[in-house]
Amino acid sequence: MNREDAASPENRDDDEARHLARLLPPPVTEDLSPERFRHQKELLMNHIDADARRDSRAQPAARPTRRLLRPALLVPVSAMALAGILAGGLALGTDNKEDRARTTTATATRGTDSLLHRLSTVALTSEAPVVRDDQFLYTRSKVREAEIGSGKAVLSPLTETEGWAPQDPRPLKKIGLTRVNGKDEVSNAPLGDDNGTPAGLSRPTYHWLASLPTDPDELLAYLRTHVREDAGRETDQIVFEQIGVLLGGVLPPKTAAALYRAAANIPGVKEAPDAKDAIGRTGLGIAREDTKHGNRTEWVFDKDDYSFLGSRAYRTKDAPYAKAGTLLSSTAEIEHAIVDEAGQVPGKAAPGSTGKQQAG
Repeated sequence: MNREDAASPENRDDDEARHLARLLPPPVTEDLSPERFRHQKELLMNHIDADARRDSRAQPAARPTRRLLRPALLVPVSAMALAGILAGGLALGTDNKEDRARTTTATATRGTDSLLHRLSTVALTSEAPVVRDDQFLYTRSKVREAEIGSGKAVLSPLTETEGWAPQDPRPLKKIGLTRVNGKDEVSNAPLGDDNGTPAGLSRPTYHWLASLPTDPDELLAYLRTHVREDAGRETDQIVFEQIGVLLGGVLPPKTAAALYRAAANIPGVKEAPDAKDAIGRTGLGIAREDTKHGNRTEWVFDKDDYSFLGSRAYRTKDAPYAKAGTLLSSTAEIEHAIVDEAGQVPGKAAPGSTGKQQAG
């Protein structure tokens, strides 16, 4: 292979497709001989390529971002659908219109929808942790936030924050412990939760997250109904930002996959090339702008393993407290773990611990 061939877009796509495929379990093919498997796989890929060529002839000239089409297609088809097709020994004849229709639908994935579906597919392959109700979600992150108390947005210095969120499903009056610059602060239930804050959007425990709908449309409808409205802001922007908050934790694989697909169904969500988190890590970005309010929020994902790196938000319109382009917040996710006590750092016992600390 010469240099020009090695650098071609098709070969780059194939490299990315192979990388994505390695993140997924190998297809089950014990019912077929290796020769038969290769034969069926070649037939399927020929169908995909033929449909893609017909699609490109029927559509206007594609934008460069549509080069993401092929790797997005290969992950679910080659590692999951292909496994089911080949294990069952299904013959892929040229007259099988139903299979051709399904393949054509798969090749229609584009742009942001493609990236979010890749993230969803990878999320499904992650291992689900074992989380008990008496444990805590530990989060270590770096954060910058703007304060507007003086009438002007003043950005704070980069601060490392540790947090412990109780997984107890009961309504709690102490809903978490936060450590900033070595100082511990207990988070109390917000006003109105006189009997304690139950598990929910404002206190998302692992098992509550696992109870959410895994159908993307149902999940999106649930979020639109349950997020706290904010006068002057778009509900879809609030939902988008709420999903970003949930991504910055430990999620059940099916819930994570559904959140990515629900985000793909929110109008206005788009890719943000070379997005950066609070510590300057550049990755794959997903963004949405509240055009009425003038705020834009971006999520950042690792380019190699698709893990969630962090987020940032900034103004897109001039406002009395900040000009367009002003950074309002930025986060970088450093570490997540499940621990037995509030104050415990993963791999270490909680300082001064005399027994398991319970949420209350």
